[in-house]
Amino acid sequence: MTRAIRRALISVSDKSGVVELARALAGLGIEILSTGGTAKLLAQQGVAVTEVSDHTRFPEMLDGRVKTLHPSIHGGLLARRELDAHMQAIAAHGIVPIDLLVVNLYPFEATVARAECTLEDAIENIDIGGPAMVRSGAKNWRGVGVLTDAAQYAGALAEIRETGGLSDATRFALAVAAFNAIANYDGAISDYLSSLRPDGTRSEFPGQSNGRFVKLQDLRYGENPHQRAAFYRDLHPAPGSLVTARQLQGKELSYNNIADADAAWECVKSFDTPACVIVKHANPCGVALGADAADAYSRAFRTDPTSAFGGIIAFNRPVDGEAARAVSKQFVEVVLAPSYTDEAKQVFSAKANARVLEIPLDGVRPDGATDWERGRNAQDVKRVGSGLLIQSADNRGMTLSELKVVTKRAPTEAQLNDLLFAWRVAKYVKSNAIVFCGDGMTLGVGAGQMSRIDSARIASIKAANAGLQLAGSVVASDAFFPFRDGLDVVADVGATAVIQPGGSVRDEEVIAAADERGIAMVFTGVRHFRH
Repeated sequence: MTRAIRRALISVSDKSGVVELARALAGLGIEILSTGGTAKLLAQQGVAVTEVSDHTRFPEMLDGRVKTLHPSIHGGLLARRELDAHMQAIAAHGIVPIDLLVVNLYPFEATVARAECTLEDAIENIDIGGPAMVRSGAKNWRGVGVLTDAAQYAGALAEIRETGGLSDATRFALAVAAFNAIANYDGAISDYLSSLRPDGTRSEFPGQSNGRFVKLQDLRYGENPHQRAAFYRDLHPAPGSLVTARQLQGKELSYNNIADADAAWECVKSFDTPACVIVKHANPCGVALGADAADAYSRAFRTDPTSAFGGIIAFNRPVDGEAARAVSKQFVEVVLAPSYTDEAKQVFSAKANARVLEIPLDGVRPDGATDWERGRNAQDVKRVGSGLLIQSADNRGMTLSELKVVTKRAPTEAQLNDLLFAWRVAKYVKSNAIVFCGDGMTLGVGAGQMSRIDSARIASIKAANAGLQLAGSVVASDAFFPFRDGLDVVADVGATAVIQPGGSVRDEEVIAAADERGIAMVFTGVRHFRH
């Protein structure tokens, strides 16, 4: 059923598009009510408008805190049009129906995001009248259309022009969006207020955590076919994150595709030179730097061609035709890159099932700048039973100046560069992680084992299976070697330098073993467990 729109109340903090909307509504013969700054703006722009205070015959008071909290407003929004008793009741009190409500709220989140924001600033930006009207209008969605976002204006206006009103389906969809907006607004207030300490500083972890996510899509199934799943994004996603991807071609993404693609993308965008990362079952099975995308892919693929079959391949540089042809020689589930040339798109089009994702890296830099941090997850969240584990994300980088040489032999400049490369890769490998590298590429990766020595053995076996020599290689360990046996394993296959956090009670034993084997070793003082 379509209900006619005869009267609209417009009260917005964000004035984007509101003049054009009001002018168009007025042109259709719809009466416009408005408040404060919005009414003043509309009048200045020549839109016929009635001030809410004139409509309610009650002046704004308390510095504008009380203006729409009035029976003439809420009666007009809440009266059910299909109930004679409701319509008679508002008529008896001289209240007229309000059919369209256009409201957006005080900018609370933008206010508290400012470093100089005080508690008083925050309190003054908690909207009261706006959410109250939105709740009233959305509750009575069968009679009222509620617009809470400028992005809704064009569609609603087009329907009103065509039909004279809004359909039940449209009004219900708008009501759902309105309640979601209110929930997000209240969640932001709760997050902020419950994060305040008595001294006025803010805790990173508020007293109540209000997760606010928007569903992107339902998935065919979860990690396994008997599990149900859906994909959500943060309410305010960071630039350069997987949820901002545009799928150019291929089948629908699966739960596992998304999880593995995120692992590959987070790893590859941490490099500031051309790089390629190949992920299988959440672990990098090949990572390399190169002169360009094609070169980086060729080198990454060499690490473990067997595991790369059916893998996820991510680039931090545009993919051209040469790189696309190389990737297309194997079975690939997902390809991710900042952009693709027309030739690359043409090449991939021949592999109809391959999922090709484009994720712009604008504003994302791996050199520690603020805009780079915005492009990374601020927190990691993991469900445990009926609870949550929340931690700050592992965004800790490492520079040459932070490395501590603990052995008699110091690494060469080339080894130091490879050690830092290996360390960066190890951060994205499931613990216990051992990563052999050389000349800017992985040579063997051992992941997810219960003991570090087994990870070291597996990494060396992987290298041998791929026909890669470990003589002269460097090794990264995501956590300390608890005994010298793991170090002996990597030394036996030819490693000449090791990077590890240190911090074991047996550090001296391990350092002595490194000196005995003629290996250079550096400590980072930082651990990178990934479970």
